[in-house]
Amino acid sequence: MNGTELLLDTNIIIGFLGGHEWAVSFVRASTSSGAAFAVSQITRMELLSLPGMTAAEEERVGGFLSNVDVVGLSEAVERRAIGLRRAQRLKLPDAIIAATAMESGRTLVTCDAKLAKLGVPGLSVHNPRA
Repeated sequence: MNGTELLLDTNIIIGFLGGHEWAVSFVRASTSSGAAFAVSQITRMELLSLPGMTAAEEERVGGFLSNVDVVGLSEAVERRAIGLRRAQRLKLPDAIIAATAMESGRTLVTCDAKLAKLGVPGLSVHNPRA
């Protein structure tokens, strides 16, 4: 993934921050190969709104987010998400995250089986657990 621009799904970051070996290995290897990380604004919202989050966990999440680009919601992402949701019957957050990857030209990194198997033209997906 040398020089690759990656959009990390929420499940990847939760796995990494939770110390899951598959996620830690993926992030470390990607970092070593020069990959650039980004997240959707929706992912940031999902991470920071986890129920029962302690102050220490919020600080850890905030620290991670401060080291990645956060891609905001644009009208182009909105239009693409609407199309994906209609065509693929995705949950709205998943449609927005996939649309963000597509509009920003990044590879979506996710463990979500439905997202990983979409097969939508223009959407590059990598599942580090596959």
